[in-house]
Amino acid sequence: MLSQYKTMNRQIRAMSLPTMYGMLFTALYDMVDMFWIGMLDKEAVAAITIYLTLFLALEILNEVVGTSSVSLLSRSWGSGDIDLTRTIGEQTFVFKALLGSLGAIVLILVLPHFYRLYTDDAKVLSHGLQYGYLRSVFVPVFFSSYTVNTILRSTGDAKTPMRLLLASAVLNMVLDPIFMFSTIPATSLKGLGWGMFGAAVATCISYSFAFIAGFWYLQSGKTPLTIRVKGLLHLDWTIDKKLLTIGLPSGINMLLRSLITIIFLKLVALYGTVAIAALGIANRIYQFCGMPSNGLSMGSGILVGQRLGAKQFKEAHDVTLLSSVNGLIFSLPFILLLLLAPNQLLSLFLGGSSVSSEAASLLRIYGLCLIFMSISGGLGSAFFGSGHTRPILYTSLISGWLVQLPYALLVVLVLKLPLPWLWAAYLIGDFLECLLRYRYFFLGGWKQER
Repeated sequence: MLSQYKTMNRQIRAMSLPTMYGMLFTALYDMVDMFWIGMLDKEAVAAITIYLTLFLALEILNEVVGTSSVSLLSRSWGSGDIDLTRTIGEQTFVFKALLGSLGAIVLILVLPHFYRLYTDDAKVLSHGLQYGYLRSVFVPVFFSSYTVNTILRSTGDAKTPMRLLLASAVLNMVLDPIFMFSTIPATSLKGLGWGMFGAAVATCISYSFAFIAGFWYLQSGKTPLTIRVKGLLHLDWTIDKKLLTIGLPSGINMLLRSLITIIFLKLVALYGTVAIAALGIANRIYQFCGMPSNGLSMGSGILVGQRLGAKQFKEAHDVTLLSSVNGLIFSLPFILLLLLAPNQLLSLFLGGSSVSSEAASLLRIYGLCLIFMSISGGLGSAFFGSGHTRPILYTSLISGWLVQLPYALLVVLVLKLPLPWLWAAYLIGDFLECLLRYRYFFLGGWKQER
Protein backbone atom coordinates (compact mmCIF):
# COMPACT_ATOMS: atom_id res chain seq x y z
CA MET A 1 0.00 0.00 0.00
CA LEU A 2 2.83 2.39 0.94
CA SER A 3 4.61 1.74 -2.35
CA GLN A 4 1.37 2.44 -4.20
CA TYR A 5 1.09 5.85 -2.53
CA LYS A 6 4.73 6.60 -3.28
CA THR A 7 4.16 5.78 -6.95
CA MET A 8 1.03 7.93 -7.05
CA ASN A 9 2.87 10.78 -5.34
CA ARG A 10 5.63 10.60 -7.95
CA GLN A 11 2.99 10.77 -10.69
CA ILE A 12 1.38 13.82 -9.08
CA ARG A 13 4.69 15.61 -8.86
CA ALA A 14 5.74 14.58 -12.37
CA MET A 15 2.56 16.13 -13.75
CA SER A 16 2.24 19.03 -11.32
CA LEU A 17 5.79 20.30 -10.84
CA PRO A 18 6.27 21.50 -14.44
CA THR A 19 2.83 23.11 -14.24
CA MET A 20 3.77 24.66 -10.91
CA TYR A 21 7.04 26.04 -12.24
CA GLY A 22 5.29 27.40 -15.31
CA MET A 23 2.72 29.19 -13.18
CA LEU A 24 5.47 30.50 -10.90
CA PHE A 25 7.18 31.96 -13.96
CA THR A 26 3.89 33.61 -14.95
CA ALA A 27 3.41 35.01 -11.46
CA LEU A 28 7.03 36.21 -11.40
CA TYR A 29 6.36 37.85 -14.73
CA ASP A 30 3.42 39.70 -13.09
CA MET A 31 5.58 40.69 -10.12
CA VAL A 32 8.27 42.06 -12.41
CA ASP A 33 5.53 44.03 -14.19
CA MET A 34 4.49 45.48 -10.86
CA PHE A 35 8.12 46.19 -9.94
CA TRP A 36 8.66 48.32 -13.04
CA ILE A 37 5.23 49.95 -12.80
CA GLY A 38 5.91 50.77 -9.16
CA MET A 39 8.95 52.75 -10.34
CA LEU A 40 6.61 55.09 -12.23
CA ASP A 41 4.38 56.18 -9.33
CA LYS A 42 1.65 54.98 -6.95
CA GLU A 43 -1.02 56.17 -9.41
CA ALA A 44 0.33 53.70 -11.97
CA VAL A 45 0.07 50.88 -9.41
CA ALA A 46 -3.50 51.92 -8.58
CA ALA A 47 -4.32 52.03 -12.30
CA ILE A 48 -3.18 48.47 -13.00
CA THR A 49 -4.96 47.24 -9.85
CA ILE A 50 -8.28 48.61 -11.12
CA TYR A 51 -7.71 47.20 -14.61
CA LEU A 52 -6.88 43.70 -13.33
CA THR A 53 -10.05 43.73 -11.24
CA LEU A 54 -12.08 44.27 -14.40
CA PHE A 55 -9.97 41.77 -16.34
CA LEU A 56 -10.71 39.16 -13.68
CA ALA A 57 -14.40 39.53 -14.47
CA LEU A 58 -13.66 39.00 -18.17
CA GLU A 59 -11.73 35.83 -17.39
CA ILE A 60 -15.10 34.25 -16.57
CA LEU A 61 -15.35 33.48 -20.28
CA ASN A 62 -11.97 31.77 -20.19
CA GLU A 63 -12.88 29.91 -17.02
CA VAL A 64 -16.15 28.50 -18.37
CA VAL A 65 -14.52 26.77 -21.33
CA GLY A 66 -11.16 26.21 -19.63
CA THR A 67 -12.56 24.23 -16.69
CA SER A 68 -14.76 22.01 -18.83
CA SER A 69 -12.01 21.42 -21.41
CA VAL A 70 -9.62 20.10 -18.73
CA SER A 71 -12.25 17.59 -17.61
CA LEU A 72 -13.30 16.53 -21.13
CA LEU A 73 -9.76 16.35 -22.53
CA SER A 74 -8.25 14.41 -19.62
CA ARG A 75 -11.17 11.94 -19.38
CA SER A 76 -11.27 11.24 -23.13
CA TRP A 77 -7.48 10.87 -23.19
CA GLY A 78 -7.64 8.54 -20.17
CA SER A 79 -10.24 6.40 -21.96
CA GLY A 80 -7.96 6.09 -25.02
CA ASP A 81 -10.24 7.94 -27.46
CA ILE A 82 -7.68 10.04 -29.38
CA ASP A 83 -10.10 11.25 -32.08
CA LEU A 84 -12.53 12.61 -29.49
CA THR A 85 -9.68 14.25 -27.60
CA ARG A 86 -8.52 15.98 -30.79
CA THR A 87 -12.04 17.24 -31.55
CA ILE A 88 -12.45 18.61 -28.01
CA GLY A 89 -9.10 20.39 -28.28
CA GLU A 90 -10.03 21.97 -31.62
CA GLN A 91 -13.41 23.11 -30.37
CA THR A 92 -11.79 24.58 -27.27
CA PHE A 93 -9.61 26.73 -29.53
CA VAL A 94 -12.56 27.92 -31.64
CA PHE A 95 -14.91 28.58 -28.76
CA LYS A 96 -12.36 30.41 -26.62
CA ALA A 97 -11.30 32.62 -29.52
CA LEU A 98 -14.91 33.64 -30.18
CA LEU A 99 -15.58 34.34 -26.51
CA GLY A 100 -12.29 36.23 -26.20
CA SER A 101 -13.15 38.45 -29.17
CA LEU A 102 -16.56 39.25 -27.71
CA GLY A 103 -15.02 39.96 -24.32
CA ALA A 104 -12.38 42.27 -25.81
CA ILE A 105 -15.07 44.43 -27.44
CA VAL A 106 -17.04 44.71 -24.19
CA LEU A 107 -13.90 45.46 -22.16
CA ILE A 108 -12.84 48.30 -24.46
CA LEU A 109 -16.30 49.88 -24.31
CA VAL A 110 -16.65 49.82 -20.51
CA LEU A 111 -13.03 50.57 -19.54
CA PRO A 112 -13.19 54.38 -18.97
CA HIS A 113 -16.54 54.13 -17.18
CA PHE A 114 -15.20 51.40 -14.89
CA TYR A 115 -12.24 53.56 -13.85
CA ARG A 116 -14.52 56.46 -12.97
CA LEU A 117 -16.38 54.22 -10.51
CA TYR A 118 -13.26 54.08 -8.35
CA THR A 119 -11.34 57.29 -8.77
CA ASP A 120 -11.49 60.85 -9.99
CA ASP A 121 -7.70 61.02 -10.14
CA ALA A 122 -6.88 62.08 -13.73
CA LYS A 123 -3.42 60.55 -13.51
CA VAL A 124 -4.79 57.14 -12.51
CA LEU A 125 -7.29 57.29 -15.37
CA SER A 126 -4.61 58.27 -17.90
CA HIS A 127 -2.31 55.43 -16.80
CA GLY A 128 -5.19 52.96 -16.83
CA LEU A 129 -6.39 53.74 -20.34
CA GLN A 130 -2.85 53.71 -21.75
CA TYR A 131 -2.40 50.23 -20.37
CA GLY A 132 -5.89 48.82 -20.60
CA TYR A 133 -6.92 49.48 -24.20
CA LEU A 134 -4.02 47.55 -25.72
CA ARG A 135 -4.24 44.69 -23.21
CA SER A 136 -7.92 44.38 -24.02
CA VAL A 137 -7.33 44.07 -27.78
CA PHE A 138 -5.11 41.04 -27.15
CA VAL A 139 -7.61 39.12 -25.00
CA PRO A 140 -8.28 36.48 -27.72
CA VAL A 141 -4.53 35.77 -27.91
CA PHE A 142 -4.37 35.48 -24.12
CA PHE A 143 -7.25 32.98 -24.11
CA SER A 144 -5.72 30.97 -26.96
CA SER A 145 -2.34 30.69 -25.22
CA TYR A 146 -4.15 29.10 -22.27
CA THR A 147 -5.80 26.64 -24.66
CA VAL A 148 -2.40 25.50 -25.94
CA ASN A 149 -1.25 24.78 -22.40
CA THR A 150 -4.48 22.98 -21.47
CA ILE A 151 -4.27 20.61 -24.46
CA LEU A 152 -0.64 19.75 -23.80
CA ARG A 153 -1.12 19.16 -20.07
CA SER A 154 -4.28 17.09 -20.55
CA THR A 155 -2.44 14.74 -22.91
CA GLY A 156 0.45 14.23 -20.51
CA ASP A 157 2.92 16.91 -21.63
CA ALA A 158 3.42 19.30 -18.72
CA LYS A 159 7.00 20.32 -19.58
CA THR A 160 6.33 22.16 -22.85
CA PRO A 161 3.81 24.60 -21.28
CA MET A 162 6.40 25.26 -18.56
CA ARG A 163 9.04 26.09 -21.20
CA LEU A 164 6.62 28.33 -23.09
CA LEU A 165 5.70 30.22 -19.92
CA LEU A 166 9.36 30.57 -18.93
CA ALA A 167 10.32 31.97 -22.34
CA SER A 168 7.34 34.34 -22.29
CA ALA A 169 8.16 35.53 -18.76
CA VAL A 170 11.83 36.19 -19.61
CA LEU A 171 10.81 38.06 -22.76
CA ASN A 172 8.44 40.27 -20.77
CA MET A 173 11.09 40.98 -18.13
CA VAL A 174 13.52 42.12 -20.82
CA LEU A 175 11.02 44.21 -22.79
CA ASP A 176 9.36 46.00 -19.84
CA PRO A 177 12.17 48.48 -19.01
CA ILE A 178 13.01 48.99 -22.70
CA PHE A 179 9.49 50.04 -23.59
CA MET A 180 8.58 51.85 -20.35
CA PHE A 181 11.51 54.17 -19.59
CA SER A 182 13.41 56.83 -21.56
CA THR A 183 16.57 55.65 -19.81
CA ILE A 184 16.61 52.05 -18.56
CA PRO A 185 16.99 52.15 -14.74
CA ALA A 186 20.48 51.41 -13.37
CA THR A 187 21.96 51.79 -16.86
CA SER A 188 22.77 54.54 -19.34
CA LEU A 189 20.91 52.72 -22.11
CA LYS A 190 18.12 54.52 -23.91
CA GLY A 191 14.59 53.18 -23.86
CA LEU A 192 11.40 54.15 -25.67
CA GLY A 193 9.80 55.94 -22.69
CA TRP A 194 6.25 54.74 -23.35
CA GLY A 195 5.31 54.39 -19.66
CA MET A 196 2.21 52.31 -18.97
CA PHE A 197 1.59 51.81 -22.68
CA GLY A 198 5.05 50.27 -22.91
CA ALA A 199 4.20 47.82 -20.10
CA ALA A 200 1.13 46.74 -22.07
CA VAL A 201 3.16 46.35 -25.29
CA ALA A 202 5.69 44.13 -23.52
CA THR A 203 2.93 41.94 -22.05
CA CYS A 204 1.09 41.58 -25.36
CA ILE A 205 4.27 40.65 -27.27
CA SER A 206 5.13 38.05 -24.64
CA TYR A 207 1.71 36.39 -24.67
CA SER A 208 1.66 36.43 -28.48
CA PHE A 209 5.04 34.68 -28.57
CA ALA A 210 3.79 31.96 -26.18
CA PHE A 211 0.68 31.37 -28.28
CA ILE A 212 2.42 31.32 -31.67
CA ALA A 213 5.20 28.99 -30.47
CA GLY A 214 2.73 26.68 -28.72
CA PHE A 215 0.32 26.53 -31.64
CA TRP A 216 3.18 25.75 -34.03
CA TYR A 217 4.26 22.92 -31.73
CA LEU A 218 0.73 21.44 -31.76
CA GLN A 219 0.94 21.50 -35.57
CA SER A 220 4.42 20.00 -35.79
CA GLY A 221 3.53 16.35 -35.28
CA LYS A 222 5.89 16.17 -32.28
CA THR A 223 3.05 16.13 -29.73
CA PRO A 224 0.89 13.21 -28.50
CA LEU A 225 -2.05 15.01 -30.09
CA THR A 226 -1.93 17.04 -33.32
CA ILE A 227 -4.43 19.86 -33.87
CA ARG A 228 -5.78 20.15 -37.43
CA VAL A 229 -6.37 23.58 -38.97
CA LYS A 230 -9.50 22.31 -40.73
CA GLY A 231 -10.90 21.34 -37.35
CA LEU A 232 -10.80 25.03 -36.36
CA LEU A 233 -13.09 26.12 -39.19
CA HIS A 234 -16.40 24.88 -37.80
CA LEU A 235 -18.39 24.48 -34.59
CA ASP A 236 -19.36 21.08 -33.23
CA TRP A 237 -22.44 21.80 -31.12
CA THR A 238 -22.33 18.43 -29.33
CA ILE A 239 -18.89 19.26 -27.92
CA ASP A 240 -19.58 22.98 -27.51
CA LYS A 241 -22.68 22.28 -25.45
CA LYS A 242 -20.62 20.17 -23.04
CA LEU A 243 -17.93 22.87 -22.87
CA LEU A 244 -20.61 25.34 -21.82
CA THR A 245 -22.70 23.21 -19.46
CA ILE A 246 -19.84 21.57 -17.54
CA GLY A 247 -17.97 24.85 -17.15
CA LEU A 248 -21.01 27.00 -16.37
CA PRO A 249 -21.00 26.44 -12.57
CA SER A 250 -17.31 27.32 -12.53
CA GLY A 251 -18.04 30.42 -14.62
CA ILE A 252 -20.84 31.48 -12.28
CA ASN A 253 -18.48 30.91 -9.37
CA MET A 254 -15.90 33.17 -10.97
CA LEU A 255 -18.59 35.76 -11.70
CA LEU A 256 -19.58 35.77 -8.04
CA ARG A 257 -15.94 36.07 -7.02
CA SER A 258 -15.40 38.87 -9.52
CA LEU A 259 -18.40 40.79 -8.23
CA ILE A 260 -17.09 40.46 -4.69
CA THR A 261 -13.67 41.64 -5.87
CA ILE A 262 -15.26 44.65 -7.58
CA ILE A 263 -17.23 45.52 -4.43
CA PHE A 264 -14.15 45.00 -2.26
CA LEU A 265 -12.13 47.31 -4.48
CA LYS A 266 -14.81 49.96 -4.08
CA LEU A 267 -14.62 49.56 -0.29
CA VAL A 268 -10.81 49.79 -0.41
CA ALA A 269 -11.08 52.90 -2.60
CA LEU A 270 -12.87 54.64 0.27
CA TYR A 271 -9.50 54.56 2.07
CA GLY A 272 -7.77 56.36 -0.88
CA THR A 273 -5.31 55.78 -3.74
CA VAL A 274 -2.62 54.50 -1.36
CA ALA A 275 -4.94 51.71 -0.21
CA ILE A 276 -5.71 50.70 -3.81
CA ALA A 277 -2.01 50.57 -4.64
CA ALA A 278 -1.34 48.52 -1.48
CA LEU A 279 -3.99 46.00 -2.50
CA GLY A 280 -2.52 45.73 -6.00
CA ILE A 281 1.03 45.04 -4.83
CA ALA A 282 -0.05 42.61 -2.10
CA ASN A 283 -2.23 40.71 -4.58
CA ARG A 284 0.65 40.26 -7.02
CA ILE A 285 2.88 38.89 -4.26
CA TYR A 286 0.11 36.61 -3.02
CA GLN A 287 -0.59 35.30 -6.51
CA PHE A 288 3.07 34.37 -6.82
CA CYS A 289 3.09 32.63 -3.45
CA GLY A 290 -0.10 30.73 -4.33
CA MET A 291 1.24 29.30 -7.59
CA PRO A 292 2.66 26.06 -6.10
CA SER A 293 -0.77 25.18 -4.77
CA ASN A 294 -2.49 26.20 -8.01
CA GLY A 295 -0.03 24.21 -10.12
CA LEU A 296 -0.53 21.08 -8.02
CA SER A 297 -4.30 21.49 -8.21
CA MET A 298 -4.21 21.84 -12.00
CA GLY A 299 -1.85 18.91 -12.51
CA SER A 300 -3.78 16.71 -10.07
CA GLY A 301 -7.09 17.65 -11.70
CA ILE A 302 -5.83 16.18 -14.98
CA LEU A 303 -4.73 12.97 -13.19
CA VAL A 304 -8.13 12.74 -11.47
CA GLY A 305 -9.88 13.10 -14.83
CA GLN A 306 -7.69 10.44 -16.46
CA ARG A 307 -8.37 7.98 -13.61
CA LEU A 308 -12.09 8.59 -13.67
CA GLY A 309 -12.01 8.02 -17.44
CA ALA A 310 -10.32 4.67 -16.73
CA LYS A 311 -12.90 3.88 -13.94
CA GLN A 312 -10.20 4.00 -11.23
CA PHE A 313 -12.30 5.71 -8.55
CA LYS A 314 -10.21 4.95 -5.46
CA GLU A 315 -7.07 6.16 -7.21
CA ALA A 316 -8.84 9.41 -8.14
CA HIS A 317 -9.80 9.85 -4.46
CA ASP A 318 -6.23 9.24 -3.29
CA VAL A 319 -4.75 11.60 -5.89
CA THR A 320 -6.95 14.38 -4.53
CA LEU A 321 -5.86 13.88 -0.92
CA LEU A 322 -2.19 13.66 -1.87
CA SER A 323 -2.59 16.86 -3.88
CA SER A 324 -3.76 18.71 -0.74
CA VAL A 325 -0.83 17.36 1.28
CA ASN A 326 1.67 18.32 -1.42
CA GLY A 327 0.06 21.73 -1.80
CA LEU A 328 0.58 22.45 1.89
CA ILE A 329 4.18 21.19 1.82
CA PHE A 330 5.21 23.24 -1.19
CA SER A 331 3.41 26.34 0.12
CA LEU A 332 5.06 26.26 3.56
CA PRO A 333 8.12 28.42 2.63
CA PHE A 334 5.80 31.05 1.12
CA ILE A 335 3.52 30.96 4.17
CA LEU A 336 6.48 31.67 6.44
CA LEU A 337 7.75 34.40 4.11
CA LEU A 338 4.40 36.22 4.12
CA LEU A 339 4.02 35.94 7.89
CA LEU A 340 7.58 36.82 8.89
CA ALA A 341 8.97 39.12 6.19
CA PRO A 342 6.18 41.18 4.56
CA ASN A 343 8.06 44.46 4.78
CA GLN A 344 11.13 43.02 3.10
CA LEU A 345 8.98 41.78 0.21
CA LEU A 346 7.23 45.11 -0.17
CA SER A 347 10.49 47.05 -0.16
CA LEU A 348 11.17 45.54 -3.59
CA PHE A 349 8.35 47.67 -5.01
CA LEU A 350 7.93 50.96 -3.20
CA GLY A 351 10.55 51.01 -0.49
CA GLY A 352 9.31 52.23 2.83
CA SER A 353 6.40 54.27 1.49
CA SER A 354 2.93 54.49 2.97
CA VAL A 355 1.81 51.97 0.37
CA SER A 356 4.19 49.36 1.77
CA SER A 357 3.01 50.09 5.29
CA GLU A 358 -0.64 49.56 4.37
CA ALA A 359 0.14 46.38 2.43
CA ALA A 360 2.19 44.67 5.17
CA SER A 361 -0.83 43.82 7.30
CA LEU A 362 -2.59 42.36 4.25
CA LEU A 363 0.38 40.12 3.42
CA ARG A 364 0.32 38.69 6.96
CA ILE A 365 -3.38 37.90 6.50
CA TYR A 366 -2.54 36.31 3.14
CA GLY A 367 0.06 34.11 4.87
CA LEU A 368 -2.74 32.54 6.92
CA CYS A 369 -5.04 32.41 3.88
CA LEU A 370 -2.43 30.40 2.00
CA ILE A 371 -2.73 27.55 4.51
CA PHE A 372 -6.41 27.08 3.76
CA MET A 373 -6.03 27.81 0.04
CA SER A 374 -3.42 25.06 -0.30
CA ILE A 375 -5.75 22.49 1.23
CA SER A 376 -8.87 23.59 -0.65
CA GLY A 377 -6.91 23.82 -3.92
CA GLY A 378 -5.97 20.15 -3.64
CA LEU A 379 -9.57 19.20 -2.86
CA GLY A 380 -10.71 21.26 -5.83
CA SER A 381 -8.77 18.98 -8.21
CA ALA A 382 -11.50 16.36 -7.69
CA PHE A 383 -14.22 18.74 -8.88
CA PHE A 384 -12.29 20.20 -11.81
CA GLY A 385 -10.98 16.83 -12.96
CA SER A 386 -14.40 15.17 -12.79
CA GLY A 387 -16.36 18.02 -14.33
CA HIS A 388 -18.59 18.23 -11.23
CA THR A 389 -18.01 21.91 -10.60
CA ARG A 390 -21.22 22.78 -8.74
CA PRO A 391 -19.64 22.27 -5.28
CA ILE A 392 -17.11 24.98 -6.22
CA LEU A 393 -20.03 27.30 -6.92
CA TYR A 394 -21.84 26.41 -3.70
CA THR A 395 -18.80 26.91 -1.48
CA SER A 396 -18.05 30.26 -3.09
CA LEU A 397 -21.64 31.43 -2.71
CA ILE A 398 -21.81 30.53 0.97
CA SER A 399 -18.35 31.71 2.04
CA GLY A 400 -18.21 34.82 -0.14
CA TRP A 401 -21.71 36.22 -0.36
CA LEU A 402 -23.26 35.02 2.89
CA VAL A 403 -20.29 35.59 5.20
CA GLN A 404 -17.29 37.45 3.71
CA LEU A 405 -19.09 40.32 1.99
CA PRO A 406 -21.54 41.11 4.83
CA TYR A 407 -18.57 41.22 7.20
CA ALA A 408 -16.70 43.65 4.91
CA LEU A 409 -19.71 45.94 4.53
CA LEU A 410 -20.20 45.97 8.29
CA VAL A 411 -16.54 46.84 8.92
CA VAL A 412 -16.34 49.68 6.38
CA LEU A 413 -19.79 51.23 6.15
CA VAL A 414 -21.22 50.67 9.64
CA LEU A 415 -18.36 50.34 12.12
CA LYS A 416 -15.87 52.41 10.02
CA LEU A 417 -12.90 50.43 11.29
CA PRO A 418 -9.28 50.80 10.05
CA LEU A 419 -8.15 49.03 6.87
CA PRO A 420 -6.64 45.89 8.53
CA TRP A 421 -10.14 44.93 9.70
CA LEU A 422 -11.22 44.83 6.06
CA TRP A 423 -8.23 42.65 5.15
CA ALA A 424 -9.44 40.07 7.69
CA ALA A 425 -12.40 39.34 5.40
CA TYR A 426 -10.08 37.39 3.09
CA LEU A 427 -9.08 35.05 5.92
CA ILE A 428 -12.68 34.45 7.00
CA GLY A 429 -13.73 33.60 3.45
CA ASP A 430 -10.83 31.21 2.71
CA PHE A 431 -11.22 29.35 6.01
CA LEU A 432 -14.93 28.73 5.46
CA GLU A 433 -14.43 27.73 1.81
CA CYS A 434 -11.83 25.15 2.84
CA LEU A 435 -14.24 23.56 5.33
CA LEU A 436 -17.06 23.42 2.79
CA ARG A 437 -14.89 21.89 0.05
CA TYR A 438 -13.77 19.21 2.53
CA ARG A 439 -17.41 18.29 3.17
CA TYR A 440 -18.37 18.13 -0.51
CA PHE A 441 -15.31 16.05 -1.36
CA PHE A 442 -16.13 13.32 1.14
CA LEU A 443 -19.78 13.18 0.04
CA GLY A 444 -18.35 11.63 -3.16
CA GLY A 445 -20.81 12.92 -5.78
CA TRP A 446 -17.90 14.02 -7.98
CA LYS A 447 -17.12 10.38 -8.84
CA GLN A 448 -20.27 10.02 -10.94
CA GLU A 449 -20.16 10.11 -14.77
CA ARG A 450 -20.79 13.46 -16.50
